[in-house]
Amino acid sequence: MKNKYDVLVIGGGPAGAIAAKTAVEKGLSVCLVEKRPAIGAPVRCAEGLGKEALHEFIDPDPKWISAEMTGASIIAPDGFLMKLESQLAGSKVGYILDRKVFDRELVWKAAEAGADVAVKTRASAPIINNGCIQGAKIESCGKVSKIAADIVIAADGVESKFSRWCGIDTTVPVREIMSSVQYVLADIDIDQHSTVFYLGNEIAPEGYLWVFPKGDRTANVGVGISGKKSGEGHRAKDYLDRFVKKTFPHGKPIEYIAGGVSVCRPLECTVADGLIIAGDAARVVDPLTGGGIYNGMYTGRLAAEVAAECIETGDVSRTALMKYDKTWRTSKMGKALVRNYHIKEYLIRQPDAKLNEIIHSVSKLNLRDFTTLSLIKEIIRVNPKLMLELGTLAASIR
Repeated sequence: MKNKYDVLVIGGGPAGAIAAKTAVEKGLSVCLVEKRPAIGAPVRCAEGLGKEALHEFIDPDPKWISAEMTGASIIAPDGFLMKLESQLAGSKVGYILDRKVFDRELVWKAAEAGADVAVKTRASAPIINNGCIQGAKIESCGKVSKIAADIVIAADGVESKFSRWCGIDTTVPVREIMSSVQYVLADIDIDQHSTVFYLGNEIAPEGYLWVFPKGDRTANVGVGISGKKSGEGHRAKDYLDRFVKKTFPHGKPIEYIAGGVSVCRPLECTVADGLIIAGDAARVVDPLTGGGIYNGMYTGRLAAEVAAECIETGDVSRTALMKYDKTWRTSKMGKALVRNYHIKEYLIRQPDAKLNEIIHSVSKLNLRDFTTLSLIKEIIRVNPKLMLELGTLAASIR
């Protein structure tokens, strides 16, 4: 590592990796630091990603795709199954990734492009001069050094310590932190080409439980519940263990993953003087689904593009960097975050009887694509009463 770069990227997940690669391609000198000793581990994700979303950034590679999906099912609290199938022959719901390999591939591509990469290296404090972020203090293997940078891109995940140290309020209300646990289960009977989502306050209060296939007789089986619903005897792991015991009694857990996912509104502002915040650190995880891979890659790329423009003009002020904040908020992704937050808030208030009614309103859906919006639109179409309950939001969805 050198002691001065155009851009310092903090975090080696998809947001940080895409930011680093894009910045290098824009002609900037870049250093990416990752606090973990290995990129991609431990996995803290269900690993699902839409096909079109992935193709926007990288061509699929069998070495980091565990399975391709052709269908999905939603199971109501009373056990009723709503099946989603594609109208188009060969259309795919998406991919289940192997994040350990996928994340390393993204970082490798950033390194191959010319970025310096350091693992087991964490940013311990920002360097601030006259209110402007100008780099960070770095700790690596017991040694402390300083890296100066024109712009720091904070892509350090849901914990988002660096942004907080820079004076950004990154607080997430307990009710909007999804407490999540997941097993990789082997030797289980599943449809290896279909994802399954379970809803209900008995199975996953204010959240959902998922089964994401990872190949023959293997799947990510996990649950996310509202943080405010978590407590002694009814934590996320308790719900998951009960489900696994009932549904996959002979399944063999070969991996255990636990963590938190923010399902709140994005940060009020995702830039400061010399600082851009991307990915989970910016709170751009989809509040309805908990998915964050695409949003991380999108904001990472945009962060680097805006950084390059501002460095070229010599203006890295908050005002100049606001182009990043305004662009993602007015994008399709930004609009989806607003919409899905309101849908999430509506759904978590519903009793199981209402969830049953909604899911029973359709027995089988054939969709041209599997976006959240297309699903909600179809449910409203066959269940017009939701128009009144969702009010003005429903009108914007249609």
